[in-house]
Amino acid sequence: MIDRRSILGGAMLGAGALGIAAYAGRDLLIGKKATLASGTARSQLLIPPLYSGEREGGERVFDLNLRHGVSQFFDGLETPTIGINQSYLGPTLEMYAGDTVRMNVTSDLSETATVHWHGFHLPARADGGPHQPIEPGGSWTARFDVRQRASMFWYHSHAHRRSGPQVYQGLAGMIYVRDSASEALDLPNDYGVDDIPLVVQDRAFARDGSLIYSTRMHNVMMGMMGDTMLVNGIVEPVFEAKSDRLRLRLVNGSNARFYRFGFDDGRSFHQIGTDGGLLAAPLPTDNVVLAPGERAQVIVDVSDGRPVSLLADGLEIMGMGNRGRGMRGPGPTRDSDRPVDNWMMGERERRDGMMGGMMDERRRFTVLDIRPAASRRRAIAMPRQLATLPQIDPGDAVRTRRFVLDMGMGMRMMRGGGFTINGKSMDMQRIDETVRVNTTEIWQVENASMMAHPFHIHDVQFRILDRNGRAPEAAEQGLKDTVVVYPGETVRLLLRFEDYTDPDLPYMYHCHILEHEDAGMMGQFTVTA
Repeated sequence: MIDRRSILGGAMLGAGALGIAAYAGRDLLIGKKATLASGTARSQLLIPPLYSGEREGGERVFDLNLRHGVSQFFDGLETPTIGINQSYLGPTLEMYAGDTVRMNVTSDLSETATVHWHGFHLPARADGGPHQPIEPGGSWTARFDVRQRASMFWYHSHAHRRSGPQVYQGLAGMIYVRDSASEALDLPNDYGVDDIPLVVQDRAFARDGSLIYSTRMHNVMMGMMGDTMLVNGIVEPVFEAKSDRLRLRLVNGSNARFYRFGFDDGRSFHQIGTDGGLLAAPLPTDNVVLAPGERAQVIVDVSDGRPVSLLADGLEIMGMGNRGRGMRGPGPTRDSDRPVDNWMMGERERRDGMMGGMMDERRRFTVLDIRPAASRRRAIAMPRQLATLPQIDPGDAVRTRRFVLDMGMGMRMMRGGGFTINGKSMDMQRIDETVRVNTTEIWQVENASMMAHPFHIHDVQFRILDRNGRAPEAAEQGLKDTVVVYPGETVRLLLRFEDYTDPDLPYMYHCHILEHEDAGMMGQFTVTA
């Protein structure tokens, strides 16, 4: 048994670069309330610029610059940040299925960075993982065909052992892929008006407004979490709804925190999409759970004209057992005096379970206050069918591969050997798996640790076959690139590898808690002819 005090007493492993403040013991003073005791005025939601690139010689060309910046998250305080073409985060890139795109990336940062196109099927040389570094003052060009179904993807740093601090300070952005089938549907589709991208990130701030990032052992183990919610870089934003029905595209861009999203009045809504595109049909629900890296599209009706708030409950990620998503409770409520529902564990298991003293401190965040305008567009009727998804046939698989996620404790973790897949920590010089092009495989992912892990695979969108032998719930039956594996759980995925081969340059698979990725819970695979 390791209690919270012993973990918090772990030695500092090192401070982040790029001007991020580190903390230890009493130097810690984080959060909006500590930073600005007087509070700040509520800000309108910032909609990231929509950037469709420029047409050049049959290609859609995007020019992206990684740069240092200064952001003002609180009145009167300036925060050093990094961003893409701006001070914090980046524009929403817009492209279409069938496009050939060229990404021209330059860097004015002071350390090596990368830009990974999360969720895309593309050549390994264009993936933007740790094997495509961009040095300070350098540049990198990626060319690839857009072979995705319509959805919202995202791009972010994937620098070797530096993904966590770089994403934390702002190196991320969203991508809209569109296709003719989805554009023909009667869905809210007016960017920034009734089709709203929301990148959700918890952050910690020091008294002077600087971001706090620490690699002390507790934060490596649990992942870096903060007590202030940023949504598109705004604290607790307000949005004026000029349409009776809104399409919210959510990306959990936090380094480590899991969320359950729902509305403060308990109203139901429809989930229409997952990581890789639309579901077969709209799914009525009152909450959506997203781990770091996961995305969802939801449609909410505000035709009653009443203000409503989208809330997010931070969820426990230690000692859950294999209960997970199958025990969803009702969505969050605004009543801040009521304890957050412990929907993943019974009270007895939570009290008596191993590592019970190290669970993530649960928090409730306001994501977005929605205020319907007096005059609004009338609601669009919800389509009954959204997309035709390929049939799942495990019999197509030519083999099954096993991946065991584990994490050590104490000194082993501090020395960098605690986070493993199949007993190995990440080694840039080692190819862990080799797969054949034009084949289908089953990847069996097992969690031997006491903490939930979101498992992300580059290059492919996969389908979930089962969790401990049980079919996935409806919200997970679409195309996915990131899947949560709970402690003691086995999840089987069906993947097909097509189009691209490279015997030398690998793709990654890893935990998308960025501190776990940086600490070694990552492996590499190549696709060969």
